[in-house]
Amino acid sequence: MRRYGMLLGLGLVCSTGCSTLSRGLGAVPNEETGEYETPKTETVYLVPVEDAMMMTRRILEEQRYDVLEKEGGLEMFTSAHEPGKSTLGSRTLERYYIKGERVGPRQSLVRVFRLRYDESTRVLEIPPMAMGGRDAALSIDDNSHPFDANQVYKSAPDLQGNRIMGDAGAFKDAPALEGFQLVRGNRDVGIEHTLLERLEMVPSLELVGGNTSVAARSVSLSGWAEPSETAPLLEAECGAPVDGVAPLLAQGQTLLLADPLGTRELPSAALRILCEAASKGLPVTLALSLPVTEQPLLDTYLASEGFSHDAQELLRGSSFWRRVHQDGRSSGAMLWLVEQARRLRASGKAVSLVAFDAEKGGGNEREAQMAKHLLAHRSKAPDAFMLVLAGGTHVRTANVGWDGDFEPLGMRLAKALPSVKALDVGFTRGSQFSCRYNVWDAVECDVFAISPTKQARQASTVAAGVQLFPEVMKDGFHGRLYVGALTASPPALQAHPAAVSSAPASPTP
Repeated sequence: MRRYGMLLGLGLVCSTGCSTLSRGLGAVPNEETGEYETPKTETVYLVPVEDAMMMTRRILEEQRYDVLEKEGGLEMFTSAHEPGKSTLGSRTLERYYIKGERVGPRQSLVRVFRLRYDESTRVLEIPPMAMGGRDAALSIDDNSHPFDANQVYKSAPDLQGNRIMGDAGAFKDAPALEGFQLVRGNRDVGIEHTLLERLEMVPSLELVGGNTSVAARSVSLSGWAEPSETAPLLEAECGAPVDGVAPLLAQGQTLLLADPLGTRELPSAALRILCEAASKGLPVTLALSLPVTEQPLLDTYLASEGFSHDAQELLRGSSFWRRVHQDGRSSGAMLWLVEQARRLRASGKAVSLVAFDAEKGGGNEREAQMAKHLLAHRSKAPDAFMLVLAGGTHVRTANVGWDGDFEPLGMRLAKALPSVKALDVGFTRGSQFSCRYNVWDAVECDVFAISPTKQARQASTVAAGVQLFPEVMKDGFHGRLYVGALTASPPALQAHPAAVSSAPASPTP
C-alpha cells in the first residue's frame, strides 16, 4: 500500500497552528490540571443508538448544517462549509461525518469526525524508506493512540520523538467532494461532549399521580432480611459517619439534601447522617418526597417488627409503590432506607418518618403543598434534627435562574424556619433509574447514565463527604456532599424476574 510520511517539528509550515499540533489532534483540556490531553476511553451511552444518532443530528442542525443519513441509519454526514475565505485553487472545506455503533439494545457509541478537504493538497510526500520503511509502518501500527488512529493520517513517534504520519484509510466510506482532496479527519470531542450533556445532564421527571398496575396478590419481596427468634432485632446498617457533616447536626436544624433520584448512594448517605445525629442524642426526622397519603402506611410499618409480611402490607396498601410507571422516588434503595429508619427506631432512637409530597399538581402549587406538610410536622417536633431528601430543584433556598416566579420548597422553608441548610451533590459519571423525556419527546423510565455538571463534578483529589461553602451560593446551596460514582437503583417492585413493577402520569421536574 502506498504510504505517506510527515516529520513534524522540522520547521514545516503549520496551516492550522503549530500549537494545536503540539498538543495532539483531538486533545481537550483536563479541568483538574488545565493541560490538554487526548481522551483515552470511548463513551458508551445508555440509550439506543437511534436515540443517540438523532440527538447528534439535532446538535448539528442547530449549528445550521444540513444532515444527510446513509442507508442503515448508523452513518450521517453534513453539508460542507468554508471556514474563513481563501482564493480559488487554495480553498479548504469542512464537514462532519458521524458514525454510530450499536453496542447493545440500550448501549451505543457515537463518533463525530470533522473532515477537512483541500483544493490543493499540501501534505509532504516522503518515500517510506526515507523514514525507515517497514520499521516506521510497524511503529505507526503499534503505537498510535486510539483517538489518533481515527485520523486520515494517523501518527506514532519515531526513535527521535518526532511524529510520523501514515495513511490510515479511516474514511473510505466518507462522501467525496468534487475537486477537493480529503486530507484530515479529527474526532470533534467538543460535539461529542455536547452530546453527552444532552443525553446525561438532564433533569429527572417525578410522575405525580398515575394509576396502580401491580395487583396486590402479586406483591412479593425476595431476599428480605427479617428478624427471627434467635436474632429478634436487626441493627441499622449505619456504616461510617459522613465526613464534614458534624457542624450541621444540631437541635432544630433542617438539612435539605439534593437527591439524584433512583441511586443507591444518596439513601446510603442519608442513613449515615441520621445515624450520627441519633448517636448524639438528637431526635431525628427523615422526610421523603412520598405522597402524604402514604403516611398512615409508613407509621404502621415503622411501628412493626419488620418481617417480610409487614413490608408486603406496606406495599400492598400503597398506590405509590405500585404505579404503572415509577420514577426514582420508589426505588429499591428508598425502600431500604425506610427499613433502616425502622430499625434505628426499634433500637431505641427517637426516629420519625414523614411523607411530604403532594398527591397531584405541579409548579408553585406543588412546592407550596410540600412546604406546608413539612412545616406542619416541624411545628410538632421543633427540636428534632430534620433531614429532607428531594430533587435538586426542590431543595434550593433561592430562586432558580430560569424562572424568577418559581419558588422552590427550600426557599419557602428558609423563610419560615430559623435554621435551614441545603446541600448539593457532587459525583462522578454513573447511572440512575429515572424518568426522562427521550429524543422522541416521550416519557421513558429506565436506567440511564448520569454525568455531573462542571460545578458538581467530583475531582479525583476530592474525598467523599461534605464540604461547606464560605458563603451561600447564588443557587441557594450552602455546601456539597460528594459521593463518588452513582449507581442505579431500580424500582422496589418490578414487573420482570425479581419482584414487581411501575406509566407516566403528570411529569414534573
